[in-house]
Amino acid sequence: MEISQIIPHIEVLIFASEKPLTSLDIVELINNTFGFLEERVTLDQVEAAIQGICEKYQSEFYPFEVRESGGGWQFLTKKDYHKTIAQLNGDKFLKRLSNAALETLAIIAYKQPITKGEIESIRGVNSDYSIQKLLEKELILISGRNEQMPGKPLVYATSKNFMDYFGINSPEDLPKIKEVLAEQIVEGTVIRPEDFTDQPVADALTEETIHEEPVIDGDTSLLTVNEDGELIIQGEETEENNESSDLDQDSATDEENPSDENQQ
Repeated sequence: MEISQIIPHIEVLIFASEKPLTSLDIVELINNTFGFLEERVTLDQVEAAIQGICEKYQSEFYPFEVRESGGGWQFLTKKDYHKTIAQLNGDKFLKRLSNAALETLAIIAYKQPITKGEIESIRGVNSDYSIQKLLEKELILISGRNEQMPGKPLVYATSKNFMDYFGINSPEDLPKIKEVLAEQIVEGTVIRPEDFTDQPVADALTEETIHEEPVIDGDTSLLTVNEDGELIIQGEETEENNESSDLDQDSATDEENPSDENQQ
């Protein structure tokens, strides 16, 4: 059977279904429809047809699209028309969940299957009420019992309604914890010298270097300590001694050669 022949049947099945249809569901329904034919529709044909349908409704001409959500294929309105249809449906029930219920739902989603005791150990408070509300809204379900723990407590997991609401097909499609935490990391502010002056840093450093006293880099042989305990450079000490000697010589000369006025 040609793919073009089964496309309209797949569209009407997805449109009329009250729940998401998987590709295998569609294969079975199509073959039941054309059961009298010897040539049966294959999974590859159905998947190729669905791919064509998805591309068809991606056009801006259509306000809805075919998407895989909640474990199967559905007709869903596009995000651009959310405000328009929200007037008909009102606020979604999930928005009326308390913070405690949202915390509990997040823990179950990432840790499932999980017992009530394990949920409470993470939250640090009693979670009976939150779990009951989530069960009433069919966002979670009881998936069995933990046979390894004393008393064999009930274990909870997210439901298909949960996946359908959030537009995912399995818990593996949830954002990774590392990705969520990475968005909350605050990077430190890098402070640069340029942020505090209008003058280029290189020029400022050059000017400072010009006015700085000479520094001996690595060679300490010229360093010495004078009689007063001061650390000096030998070259400077020699210059000072020379200056002192010159002053002494000048004084001595003045004493040996008194002025003409005194001689007179």
